[in-house]
Amino acid sequence: MRGGARAVAPLAVAVLGFGISFGVLARSAGLGPIAPIVMSATTFAGSAQFAAVSVLDAAGGVAAAVLSAVLLNARYVPIGVSVAPWMTGGFGSRLLRAQLVVDESWAVSSRGGGRFDVDVLVGAGVILYGTWVAGTAAGALAGDLIGDPERLGLDAAFPALFLVLLRPQLTGRRPVLAAALGAATALALVPVAPPGVPIVSAAAACLLGLAGRSARATGPTDEAGGSGARGAGVG
Repeated sequence: MRGGARAVAPLAVAVLGFGISFGVLARSAGLGPIAPIVMSATTFAGSAQFAAVSVLDAAGGVAAAVLSAVLLNARYVPIGVSVAPWMTGGFGSRLLRAQLVVDESWAVSSRGGGRFDVDVLVGAGVILYGTWVAGTAAGALAGDLIGDPERLGLDAAFPALFLVLLRPQLTGRRPVLAAALGAATALALVPVAPPGVPIVSAAAACLLGLAGRSARATGPTDEAGGSGARGAGVG
């Protein structure tokens, strides 16, 4: 877990800036200082929260805001499926740790070949959760002192963060092709599709990774044939 916390620490800086941006936006959208903090503490989904608040800020209805958030968070279906075989323990333990599965913790815990180190994922997730809630609180409570987040370049922090997460994954022809197809799909749909649809459609490119996947990637096994949650090395 300490390894996961150390691995995600540089990314947490960007998450802090993103959280501040969300807090400022939510406050300006009329949610007040407390509701954004509660939302971050219970939802923990940056892009979905931004989508929901942006819809509300544009005088959209609650149903439209919820739908936008659901579409953006639909990417966690394949992400959750990929991590599930490595989540050992009882139902309650797995449910609690699953709340820490976000893009960054998922990326730093990847060991390649469909393997994940859940201890690293949890350590990274705890740091990201605390940083996200703290950033939201700073933006919501002290937004007047911070001013426009775009003035500080905080609006560019999250796209840059995702590029950093992507780079280590491009280790072969198939990952590069999947990334290129995903980018092309998103670029084509962003101008014409509702929020959330481009990212979900782009995620379909990950299906390329299923081709040629070996049977041993379907679940964790140790050398003795038993179950385990650890991969090898640091991704």
